[in-house]
Amino acid sequence: MSEVIEVAAPAGRVYVDKQTPQAFRAMLGTAEAVRQAAADAGLDRRLVELVNLRVSQLNGCAYCLDVHTKAALKEGESAQRLGVLAAWRDAAVFDARERAALALAEATTHPADAAAQEAGYAQARQVFDDRQISAVIWVAIAINAFNRVSILSKHPVRPAR
Repeated sequence: MSEVIEVAAPAGRVYVDKQTPQAFRAMLGTAEAVRQAAADAGLDRRLVELVNLRVSQLNGCAYCLDVHTKAALKEGESAQRLGVLAAWRDAAVFDARERAALALAEATTHPADAAAQEAGYAQARQVFDDRQISAVIWVAIAINAFNRVSILSKHPVRPAR
């Protein structure tokens, strides 16, 4: 059995991923299955990172924004598109598939907004098949879960080296 390394969380907080590593490992396994489902459904990795980033923006998760900005840039995403992602509806740099994925991701993040949920689903139906819709929803579900771990743990964003 591996030793758990104690890492100091901010005062009054617990790094829940470190405190309960078996649950976090299960989340990582889910994330891997979601990545594979997205790839199997033909979703581009840049699209997946846009979803991860938009959901993390909505949730205000600085740690996940840092991680997924780096991942998006590594996948070839442009600084311009990342810079306007929060206002994607008003930026002509996103195509119909990206807009549909972002709308569906927002609906998944705020499921109580029934009108947005219906609109997002309808938009996704125009450009995605069932496997792709499911994959986008699972990507949004997974990043929402990771956002909550990082937000409630107050995972730090450290300056780039």
